[in-house]
Amino acid sequence: MSAQDSIGDENEKEPDFTWEVKANDRDYHRQFKKKAFLCWKGRKYSDNAIRTAKYNILTFLPLNLYEQFHRMANLYFLFVILLQTIPEIATLPWFALLLPLACLLTIRGVRDLVDDIARHRSDQTINGRPCEILLGKSFCKKRWRDIQVGDVVCLHKDDFVPADLLLLASSEPCSLCYVETADIDGETNLKFRQALSVTHKELVNTDKMAAFDGIVVCEEPSSRMHKFVGTLEWKGEKYSLDSEKMLLRGCRIRNTDICYGLVIYAGFDSKIMKNCGKIKLKRTKLDQLMNKLVIIIFVMLVVVSFCLAVAFGFLVVDLQRKHSYLAAFHSSSSPAREAFLTFWSFMILLSIIVPMSLYITFEFIYLVNSCFINWDLEMYYSPLDMPAKARSTSLNDQLGQIEYIFSDKTGTLTQNIMTFKKCCISGLTYGSDENSDESLQAVSLSWNKYADGKLVFYDPKLLIAIREDEDKVVREFWRLLALCHTVMVEEKDGQLVYQAASPDEEALVTAARNFGYVFLSRTQDTITTSELGVERTYQVLAMLDFNSVRKRMSVLLRDPEGTVRLYSKGADTVIFERLRPGCPNEHATEKALDTFAEETLRTLCLASKEVEEEFYQEWSQKYHKASVLLQNRAQALDAVYEDMEKDLNLLGATAIEDKLQDGVPDTIHLLKKGNIKVWVLTGDKQETAVNIGFACRLLSDDMEILEEKEIYGVLEAYWESNNNVRGVRDSGPKLQQQQSKMALVVTGDFLDKLLPRAGEAQSWTKKHSLLTRMGWHYRSQQIQEDLASWRERAFVDLASKCQAVICCRVTPKQKALIVQLVKKYQQVTTLAIGDGANDVNMIKTADIGVGISGQEGMQAVQCSDYALAQFAYLQRLLLVHGRWSYLRISKFLRYFFYKTFASMMVQIWFAFYSGFTAQPLYEGWFLAFYNIFYTAYPVLSMGLLEQDMSAKKCLEFPEFYSVGQKNQLFNYRVFFVALAHGTAVSLVNFYVALWAFDDTAGPGGICDYQSFAVTVATSAMLTVIAEIAMDIKFWTILSILAVSSSVVLYSFLSFLTQNFFIFRLAPTIFQFPHANQNALTEPYVLLVVLLAVVVNTMPSMAIRLLCHITAEPKPGVEISLSRHKSGSQHRRTQSPLPEGLDPPPL
Repeated sequence: MSAQDSIGDENEKEPDFTWEVKANDRDYHRQFKKKAFLCWKGRKYSDNAIRTAKYNILTFLPLNLYEQFHRMANLYFLFVILLQTIPEIATLPWFALLLPLACLLTIRGVRDLVDDIARHRSDQTINGRPCEILLGKSFCKKRWRDIQVGDVVCLHKDDFVPADLLLLASSEPCSLCYVETADIDGETNLKFRQALSVTHKELVNTDKMAAFDGIVVCEEPSSRMHKFVGTLEWKGEKYSLDSEKMLLRGCRIRNTDICYGLVIYAGFDSKIMKNCGKIKLKRTKLDQLMNKLVIIIFVMLVVVSFCLAVAFGFLVVDLQRKHSYLAAFHSSSSPAREAFLTFWSFMILLSIIVPMSLYITFEFIYLVNSCFINWDLEMYYSPLDMPAKARSTSLNDQLGQIEYIFSDKTGTLTQNIMTFKKCCISGLTYGSDENSDESLQAVSLSWNKYADGKLVFYDPKLLIAIREDEDKVVREFWRLLALCHTVMVEEKDGQLVYQAASPDEEALVTAARNFGYVFLSRTQDTITTSELGVERTYQVLAMLDFNSVRKRMSVLLRDPEGTVRLYSKGADTVIFERLRPGCPNEHATEKALDTFAEETLRTLCLASKEVEEEFYQEWSQKYHKASVLLQNRAQALDAVYEDMEKDLNLLGATAIEDKLQDGVPDTIHLLKKGNIKVWVLTGDKQETAVNIGFACRLLSDDMEILEEKEIYGVLEAYWESNNNVRGVRDSGPKLQQQQSKMALVVTGDFLDKLLPRAGEAQSWTKKHSLLTRMGWHYRSQQIQEDLASWRERAFVDLASKCQAVICCRVTPKQKALIVQLVKKYQQVTTLAIGDGANDVNMIKTADIGVGISGQEGMQAVQCSDYALAQFAYLQRLLLVHGRWSYLRISKFLRYFFYKTFASMMVQIWFAFYSGFTAQPLYEGWFLAFYNIFYTAYPVLSMGLLEQDMSAKKCLEFPEFYSVGQKNQLFNYRVFFVALAHGTAVSLVNFYVALWAFDDTAGPGGICDYQSFAVTVATSAMLTVIAEIAMDIKFWTILSILAVSSSVVLYSFLSFLTQNFFIFRLAPTIFQFPHANQNALTEPYVLLVVLLAVVVNTMPSMAIRLLCHITAEPKPGVEISLSRHKSGSQHRRTQSPLPEGLDPPPL
């Protein structure tokens, strides 16, 4: 199946309209049931109490343990611990594995408990909020948890909405209600909701509210925040309901003293709670690789255990054959049975090789590195008081492996602070640049008492045309801007304050205000303006809403003279399609739009028409019928809108400036030097996007820009040379690499044609029907999928060879599709960055999602993995924190595996000298503490603090970022080198000690088994610490403390677990009394330990020195270094090299 088919669109599915709500009748709703579990049924309508906590006092322990043992590693260790309870195969003390597992379960359990306590407190706070519910004939003070579906609720100014309500009435004129939706979509601007006129007029007091018995029939609860379809049946009439009449849970009442609402959805049925589903878990490459490596280790453990058990079986047979007098000891069992038991004994003994503590240490390193991102003052944006925020704590290392960045334009690359710069009216362009003519002065707007004093305009001809008021088109142009919008207005300190859903709309209404056409107020049915000082009130007949498909909005009004007029504004493509034939100034306006786009200005086209009364009356009936439909209402309304929005008269176009954010060109330049490809996905015009591309250094003059015609030519040429199904299915397109720099510029319409849906692939199948005539026995659907996959792969292959890609006029769904196609066919790590609701799909689809807190609210931030205030901070997030995190995690994993193998592989060599009996070499407490205390802190400090170069150097030389993209620091090769290195160290430690202890006896009796074990254990621990110390490149006080604390803890804990007092209390648990003291006070043993450490570390030191002498810097880096050096040759030679240039020591 092609990639776009896997991206679902819930909005395209028609819901079931079986949700009935009867006002003021709780008993009515109790009769409805729904299947809950098996044959049990529960209430269909939820109460309003929410319960987000996972546990209670009784269920915490069993449920948390159940969840933790869903992890395969924990389940495996529990299995091994249970095996230890069998005396025949028990080889380790019970605490050797139980203690680390208990620590792991306790730490995670405490973390889960703390999180759940916070959820309990949050639930209690929310459910206990006060509210007023209509019970009987009066409103009573209750709590949110007491609300039920069908209740009438009274809300006051600044109250939060407790459930999804149908607005019935308010204290505002025409029952308007102003709400703030910051907790839902992050937008802080005010929105208005409006009650039905019938409820506004009828429900005027508490008695009328109590007598209200209307029935609402609507869709079942869904997660679609901005859609609601239903009808109100009351007094024999049906009234249309939509999202504009709903108050959603989580909104806050603003600028409205009192409002009343009918509860439609409560509790977990409310839309905001329906959107609180599980977020898809994102996992990094290193995390996935680590899980595979743990499986490899486990398989190795099974194989080694099996081989050692077989060897034990053969040894038993040989022993019985040569020493028949010992047969009595084996008379009750066979060699096969004893080998079987020995296999499980070795499984227990070697289970410590599977690193249990790796997972919890992994999580801790991720958490601390996320804090470093949060604490970075270089990414703190003081104007908004916003620091960088790592919303996900498990993706930091993947920030160092990004290969593709997909960026929105408006609000991400640009500031999204709109300024009205130019316009075209009747084919004449008005407005000049500030720097184009030094003699120009900004026009004075002091004559207008409503002017806000912020608009700077440099063309007096426009002001003259407006104030003369002789040109009808000029008048209609500015009248449209003052009328055709959804802006709300309030008065503060004698000044009008506009609240708009987008900065574009606010800029246009504010421009009209400054030029004398002032939007003053709106009610449910009217809009009032001041036009050059004359106040006029228009009757609103219909609002034809904007959406991403229509790309326009219109308002149908009746002016004070009684004439019906339609005003429309939207994208040039949709407006020009709906102009009347022979519309004047169309060509001149098109040229002006092209000029505006070249100047990177955002454009809109304006049009209007006068509507005949008879046509309006006929159209109004169609509009009403469509608005009360339950099924397919949106499609029916679109068809009705189309009937009205045609034969328009072109008025002109507007041009708004949206400046680049600070540092964007330099950031993109650095990212490109770091081998990161940047694609821009925007809904703007192609010309605007291309010019922004040049402005931000994404495009350059030496690039060959491929547009749709050239792309079709390249892909068609490839099709002709690969016109067979086998080539499509197996080989895939392999487009030749172009020698020149290329950039790709495509539009959303082009993507629709090139990447059609599966049902639209029939034309391709017919075109190449020769496939079926040649005898290929593939189903038609398979062929369509093959063709769709071929087109997807061919496009991605071509685009990936380009230096830059710009996709214009794309929808939010197309943005997500492009990201998914690149991930599917290029197998790369992707990052998406945006600031608006239209970027959410893209952010969720990418491996890493970054949200910009911009002018469009916080929707993108709420769905992101990382939040930034400016695009420029992306360079530090990736090139510094991402690179450091990848380096730290990689070195941590490498040395964690190395230190585990270096100490625990000795158990295998010891088996050859213990008759393959699975007898442990080490003390049980050494095994229990090795990964928790003795060697944990040096490796942990490396995972938290390691740097191979400073932040400044990371930004100076972004070329070093490529080590993460190529997975150079940790991969299968590095793992097996660590395995070989650890194995070699274990062999040296074991056989050096064995050679030294061979037939040797001192005055302290140092040839005993316990002294031998202490010698090998001490050699292993000191070797591991020395090896890690040699590889730490960034020493701090914490690093020194971590290394030294390992030796101190080893000495202290060994003293505690090996003293005679505790041995006398539990001799079976503390079996090594004074073993360390006896062995390590002997100079001979200390020399043996020193010899083992030297033999282990000398090869590593020699290899490091050899690599340092023979290492050659990369050519590109050499040029950069010579370019940036400050006259000192010494500085260049001292510049640090990344870890990726040094091969791991053998």
